Amino acid sequence: MAAGQLIFVSGGVRSGKSAWAEGLVRETPAQRKVYLASGQAYDAEMEDRIRRHRDDRKEHGWHTIEQPLHLERAVPEIAPQDVVLWDCVTTWLANELYEGWEQENPCVGRQDCMEQKWSDLQKTIEQIRNRSELFVIVSNEVLDDFIRGRTYQQWLGRIHLWLVARSDQAYEVENGVAYRRK
Repeated sequence: MAAGQLIFVSGGVRSGKSAWAEGLVRETPAQRKVYLASGQAYDAEMEDRIRRHRDDRKEHGWHTIEQPLHLERAVPEIAPQDVVLWDCVTTWLANELYEGWEQENPCVGRQDCMEQKWSDLQKTIEQIRNRSELFVIVSNEVLDDFIRGRTYQQWLGRIHLWLVARSDQAYEVENGVAYRRK
């Protein structure tokens, strides 16, 4: 694979997309494999789940960057020889849409807020792509039954269309099998 390559992987909930993407990254001869994690702990169960996943990845040689909001903050931690896996766009989007809900002013209710986050995301993806050896991005399908809400689906669709257009390769995973779409 050429340096600075972007691969987009999508699939439904429990399709095997994350495991397939992790396997793809594991197969690369990278000096460091970086996992950008979008999970956010809202309760003890989720906190425990995030910790278990992080510990499991560490055992397998991954460097994890927990960045549930403001993905741009992860950019300085990416090195030129890194292979980066971001899992997942849908979790990040939910976090960003509802940022500010505690103050009863979520981003989802302010069009200018999401437009700014969208602009920041585009820049950040390009920065990570240009800084790393390979950047693999994972997301759920836009019309997945698990995903509810028109605004959420519209933003996710917009992001997916852009990612497919920008990617060097795009895959859809179903039952652990990847189908190349681009």
